[in-house]
Amino acid sequence: MTSEVAVPTKPARTKEHRRALGRFRAGRPGFGWVFTAPAVALFALFFAYPLLASLLQSFLGRRDGQTSWVGLAQYRRLLSDPQVGTALANAGLILLVQVPVMIGLALVLAQVLNQSWLRFRTSWRVVFFLPAVTTLVAYAVVFRVLLTTDGGVVNQLLGWLHLPPVDWLNNPTWAKVAVIGSVTWRWTGYNVVILLAGLQAVPREQYEAASIDGAGAATTFLRVVLPQLKPVILFCTVTSTIGTLQLFDENFVLTKGGPDNATLTPVLYLYRVGFQQLDFGYAAAIAWLLVVLIGVLSAVQFAVLGRRS
Repeated sequence: MTSEVAVPTKPARTKEHRRALGRFRAGRPGFGWVFTAPAVALFALFFAYPLLASLLQSFLGRRDGQTSWVGLAQYRRLLSDPQVGTALANAGLILLVQVPVMIGLALVLAQVLNQSWLRFRTSWRVVFFLPAVTTLVAYAVVFRVLLTTDGGVVNQLLGWLHLPPVDWLNNPTWAKVAVIGSVTWRWTGYNVVILLAGLQAVPREQYEAASIDGAGAATTFLRVVLPQLKPVILFCTVTSTIGTLQLFDENFVLTKGGPDNATLTPVLYLYRVGFQQLDFGYAAAIAWLLVVLIGVLSAVQFAVLGRRS
């Protein structure tokens, strides 16, 4: 005699049940907005509104002590302002020198940190990343102390090597070198971590296949690893370009934009115009010029490096 075991089954939805469920869903079409509303409100309050307000501000100016609509007058003023040209030229020079040096150095360090023979690899990664979490003003003050002409640590080291002291912060050329060196020191480790993640994503089988084919370390890196790193290098290049064009803290603390505006950058000039001269309309126009410039350069980098990727 066999006994049958009843297997519980999921109760089928009746027509009334399905109809009630449909009414529940249809009756609450905006139920998801309850969860997204805080994020949307914060975005609108702290991003969208200031962005639109600054755009509107760039079309306003002060006449006879009152704010009035001036149209494109602030943007026409940009074209004839020599300090805007100086600031853009300084930022462009720093960009052309600092970004390639930093990305190249980060790529070399990431390749070293990715080697299996390196001991204490985790500790080394932390050491290289620590500058990226250092407060901007704090590390700029430290560099100012190190690069002081009289009694600075760097000039003391040069003296021990029987080399003449360098006026790091008061010479136009060496002031640019000081800014480039400080920015490179802070952000190289950040790019090292990103590039290292890209290197670790390359399958080990590809290294083994290249070794079997007789490829050396340099050939493997150039022909196998580097092509797969191009999207990561593109990301580092674009973010570094944006960061360089937004330089403020280093220049402000180290040199105040001097000597003779040799380290003046667009953001530092914006600060002078907006918070020292209280010309907020013109400052907003400078900000939007910088926005357009960053957008154009990012698009060019995506078009050139992205196509090669």
